[in-house]
Amino acid sequence: MAKQADKYLETDAWSIMEKGFHKQKNAVSESLFSIGNEFCGLRGYAEEGISAPTLQGCYFNGVYEWSKKTNETVYRGITKRGHYMVNAVNPIKTEIFIDKVRLDTGRNRLENYRRKLDFKSGLYTRSFTVLTVGGRVNFVFTRFLSMTDYHSLYQRMEISADYPAEIEIFAGLDFGTMHGGKKGRWTKLQTIVDGLNCSVLGKTQSTNQFIACRQQVILNCPAKTENIQTKQSAGIKISTRTDGKFIITKQVTTHIDKTGEAGEELLTALKPALTSYEEALNNNISYYQKFWESSDIVIDGDDENQQGIRFCIFQLQQTYHGIAPTDNIGAKGLTGEAYSGHAFWDTETYCLPYYLFNNLTAAKDLLLFRYNTLSRAKERAAELDCKGACYPIATLNGNEACDLWQHASLQFQPSTGVAYGIMHYVNVSKDVDFLTDYGMEMLLEISRFLLSRGEYGQDGKFGYFCVMGPDEFQMMVNHNCYTNFMAKKTFEYTVACFKKYRDNENVKKLGATDAELNSFSSCAEKMYIPYDERTKLFEQHDGFFRLPHVEVKDIPVSDFPLYHHWSYDRIYRNDMIKQPDVLMFMLLYGGDFTFEQKKANYEYYEPRCIHESSLSPSVHSILACELKKYDEALNFFGFATRLDLDDYNRNTCEGLHTTSIAAAWMNVVYGFGGVRSDGEKLIINPSIPEIWRGYSFRLNYGGCNIEVSVRREKATITVSGGSITAIICGQERSLSGTNEFAI
Repeated sequence: MAKQADKYLETDAWSIMEKGFHKQKNAVSESLFSIGNEFCGLRGYAEEGISAPTLQGCYFNGVYEWSKKTNETVYRGITKRGHYMVNAVNPIKTEIFIDKVRLDTGRNRLENYRRKLDFKSGLYTRSFTVLTVGGRVNFVFTRFLSMTDYHSLYQRMEISADYPAEIEIFAGLDFGTMHGGKKGRWTKLQTIVDGLNCSVLGKTQSTNQFIACRQQVILNCPAKTENIQTKQSAGIKISTRTDGKFIITKQVTTHIDKTGEAGEELLTALKPALTSYEEALNNNISYYQKFWESSDIVIDGDDENQQGIRFCIFQLQQTYHGIAPTDNIGAKGLTGEAYSGHAFWDTETYCLPYYLFNNLTAAKDLLLFRYNTLSRAKERAAELDCKGACYPIATLNGNEACDLWQHASLQFQPSTGVAYGIMHYVNVSKDVDFLTDYGMEMLLEISRFLLSRGEYGQDGKFGYFCVMGPDEFQMMVNHNCYTNFMAKKTFEYTVACFKKYRDNENVKKLGATDAELNSFSSCAEKMYIPYDERTKLFEQHDGFFRLPHVEVKDIPVSDFPLYHHWSYDRIYRNDMIKQPDVLMFMLLYGGDFTFEQKKANYEYYEPRCIHESSLSPSVHSILACELKKYDEALNFFGFATRLDLDDYNRNTCEGLHTTSIAAAWMNVVYGFGGVRSDGEKLIINPSIPEIWRGYSFRLNYGGCNIEVSVRREKATITVSGGSITAIICGQERSLSGTNEFAI
């Protein structure tokens, strides 16, 4: 693998820390030090502004704008209007002057620069000393988003000096934020200032969504104050002279109206925060203590990966934990503007497993998001001259947002991914009511789309022509193996469900006929799966084996990311793979393939993969574990857990790779832990890397809490709250209490 780590953070088990100011890495740090609570996400930018690479971003889940409409003469099936998560109010807007000179950490002389994000509390701390003509002025900035009152944000500034420094501070709320390098994304702005408090209201330009924000300011000692109000912002100017400690605390309350029904009344309905900074922080500490007790992964003997996996779990929890069924998980979460805040097929294939074993309600909500947008998926299928439902490749609201036809019109991973997610959820949860009330309707409409989009070739085989699979370095191919295989499994599962629950009243209402189900079965039976029995290789698509070969290891590190350094067409002209395609379906349906098949395909496709997708390393690591290639597995695992921390792809500045963060959790549980959940029984077959002394992870399954602790040559599985039946190290067992197994 040609990519290399770019390390500059300190290693710590329960936090990330930056010592010293790394100016050119500032935008990377802003992504890494992001805080969130699903309702809101705030990048780790300097509240006072900075002369350094920066993206001052604050985002609210489900708040978006329409893109500019494209020419109506564009070809049928190509999206004419996209949408994007819009940068919202800056709730921590700050300007600071020391002796009438503006504070700018990108230019000032600094000492003892530190920043830290604590996984046990969600508290982000930034501190430094500014060297002025008069002496030293010390600053400590802290902020956190409440995990128990999602509408609340807390900010504190502590200032001290070794001389009587003259300090002026503006503390306010500002809708004059930049998005994509441009201002003016908000309209119908209102501001109110009342003493130390102020409020602002903004409305999106085209989606009729409102955000209302209220700040309360608390000072630890008297100071001169002045109200400041513009069309886009409101706040107070605070003036003081200090050689002691001056503390400014802000409590910010934000409400959003996604429907436009409340409108301007949202501003007057805002209530002051009832919880103090200290009490809210203690609530966060209690929240995370309970969270880590049920969801922690412990690695003994590998400090960097311990930090990496906890960072991944922490950020995943910040991004989504099921507070609203209208939310989904964007590829960058709420940490940046790349991918426009869109959710992709990653949600059901990479993110869902984490929630299936840690938060079943949240897992169900992720699938309900797809159910609630089913009508739009049906509209999308019609745009593609097909029947049924085609889920979008990129979306915030259920509409297809991608205007690149080679992705939006050729990739069907979201549709088969939703079908896989339904199957996976039902396998783990045993929630038959969800299946009959919601899941089977989605399965039927997805199968109808797959039936109408597929075709029989002249050889009598069914399959998909002119498509793009997960490997986005190959487009307009025929019989992409992933697409064909996942469609086959979708047909089979749909038919099985309708046969099993045909007498259910909700199922009867769906109107699936025997002739229709027989068509699904026939397509599944006649699906073309390009496979060579002699070599045991699945060909990624027709003609893949004949493509020119590229030695991935010879590509210079300076060429990454390739999309920025190679011409677009050059990427498509060889057998280099962006991310696993064949290996991906072998992971999702692992029980369908032999050890020999997995080994042959891994050894063929792994050297051809460039890992340009952040989703790639974990899949390779999980399969390497299964194939007992433990050194390779550990190398890929380190890449996955520290992808952002060490900026392997040189694009963390754009936001975190949130869905690959979920894949890193899978890497431990499905990889080294050997968990498989695509069948009707849970499988646990653990292994341990040579350099680790031990590790443990926790699952919730069948209403029971399960802790798997692995040491050299021994695994201990502790089940509390009941008993489970699972296949452990190849043997079916009924488990309760503490159980030990040789590995």
